[in-house]
Amino acid sequence: MPDLACRGPATPPARGRDRLKESRERREREMNRFTKTHMTSSMYFPSMDTAPFFKVTVFEQEHFQGKCLEFTSECCNIHNCGLDNIRSIRVESGAWVGFEHHDFQGQQFVLERGEYPNWEAYSGSLSYHNERFMSLRPIYCASHHSSRMMIFEGENFTGRSTELCDDYPSLRAMGWFTPEVGSMHVQCGAFVCYEYPGYRGQQYIMECQRHSGDYQHWRNWGSHCQTPKIQSIRRIRH
Repeated sequence: MPDLACRGPATPPARGRDRLKESRERREREMNRFTKTHMTSSMYFPSMDTAPFFKVTVFEQEHFQGKCLEFTSECCNIHNCGLDNIRSIRVESGAWVGFEHHDFQGQQFVLERGEYPNWEAYSGSLSYHNERFMSLRPIYCASHHSSRMMIFEGENFTGRSTELCDDYPSLRAMGWFTPEVGSMHVQCGAFVCYEYPGYRGQQYIMECQRHSGDYQHWRNWGSHCQTPKIQSIRRIRH
């Protein structure tokens, strides 16, 4: 069971804004500490003898067959790289997010270290089957042990709020009694939110480095978002 010590009590809108300000200040302190500690490590400045911190190999056919390409940075359109589609993936290092359409649009697919032999392996049991995979980028801020976020019942950080710093296969089971989330603020790290319990359904990647960590409305979650329904959330592993 997740440690629920990070959960906050029901919070009035005004106090919710105060907590949001405090969380931003805390995030700045944590990011400053992170920068001083890690900016000189080999993962930021790889030598000739070390692999890049972000590395993924994509294949045009399932089960790692067909034409393949290796990426260490974002690709906004795989057609420009000579691929028709991506049907299997091998993530060697770092966390990535893939997109259904070019220019990082459409359905999102979180990709952590490991092998994904077919669409079902990374799709999160989506409600509709569409095997398009046209762009991808690294999730630079992913930090499994240092991820923290606040979710709010209403838009623009209003209503009841709860702070999360663990993995939650069911928000309802941990005391969030509505199937919807109105807005979110990611203080540090990155999370993937799912439409249904058990990490199923549409995926929404939330990062502290995107929108300054502020997702004021559920339509900010991605171009594919059609509903504020969120019922499970977990940290992204790097």
